[in-house]
Amino acid sequence: MAGRTVGILTGGGDCPGLNAAIRAVTKSAILDHGWEVRGILDGYHGLITGRSRQLSYADVSNILPLGGTILGTSNKASPFAFSENGKEPSDVSDRAVENLKRWNIDALFCIGGDGTLSIARKMLSKFDRIIGIPKTIDNDLKCTEQTFGFDTACNFVTQSIDRIHFTAQSHHRVMVIEVMGRYAGWIALEGGLAGGGDIILIPEIPFSYDRIVDAVKERSKKGKRFSIIVVAEGAKPAGEDYAVKKIVKDSPDPIRLGGVGERVADHIEETTGHESRATILGHLQRGGSPSFFDRILATGYGIAAVSFAAKNMFGKMAALRNGDVVPVDLEEATSGLKLVTEDHKLVKAALSLGTSFGV
Repeated sequence: MAGRTVGILTGGGDCPGLNAAIRAVTKSAILDHGWEVRGILDGYHGLITGRSRQLSYADVSNILPLGGTILGTSNKASPFAFSENGKEPSDVSDRAVENLKRWNIDALFCIGGDGTLSIARKMLSKFDRIIGIPKTIDNDLKCTEQTFGFDTACNFVTQSIDRIHFTAQSHHRVMVIEVMGRYAGWIALEGGLAGGGDIILIPEIPFSYDRIVDAVKERSKKGKRFSIIVVAEGAKPAGEDYAVKKIVKDSPDPIRLGGVGERVADHIEETTGHESRATILGHLQRGGSPSFFDRILATGYGIAAVSFAAKNMFGKMAALRNGDVVPVDLEEATSGLKLVTEDHKLVKAALSLGTSFGV
């Protein structure tokens, strides 16, 4: 196995823990196996356009606490639908494979969420030595108990709710906090539960404006002159569409959600007369230094992924199962999203505490 060169890329939205994973892959590859490591710049965009650089031990020293990714990322570029100079998207996957060959890469580590890893799964038909490492603040990847980035995001959401709680109580307002979560409500659910949200709205449980208003009024009757509502960006009323902020035409997933928090706040104020305000946490959830848990998780994923490559276990994703990092098939890991169910233990816990889900 000596003399092997491995590549690594980070795709999709950035999140805390990416540099911890890059560090783990690079150091483990160099120290445990004597391999060379090449970092591909800006995710699949760099793979397509042929931009990369060698990563040394020194390059990844002192990056553990850094947010973002030293390699850069892109959530627009796909080798199977790449738009150049304003032209219609086309399949340039053969060009991506040629670049891997030009760099003499024997194995490729793809760090990303559902979009990045779905592309990695598709790439297996042309380059079969790929291993996935799961990251996404949404925590919506199947086959793994948790993705890194999620813990840090939830910590920030909880801290933000704590801060907003004080001003809500002081001004007797309804405060709506919009968090990330397009199709999966894990951030809203866990961050909202930890922050003491009175109403939590998630994509998996379509809400009713009437039930939200009822919950606010009920709190008011009990002497609670304020309410905290935590809403995922993908939450929507039953029978209605998502709140779409804009369309990004050159992206594989062009819909950008946003604005449901404002809609909820406006409706409550118009209906009840209670002064209401909306705060959108947005990209603040992606930034900052990774938490203790995310550093350990990302490090464990990186080291395990390198061990899979050493055993020629390709077409796999590193997954957390019962405290251990184990290989699972990329095909299975990208076969659908891990969503909150109405009978999930945390939903039941929230209901037991009097939290409303707007139904």
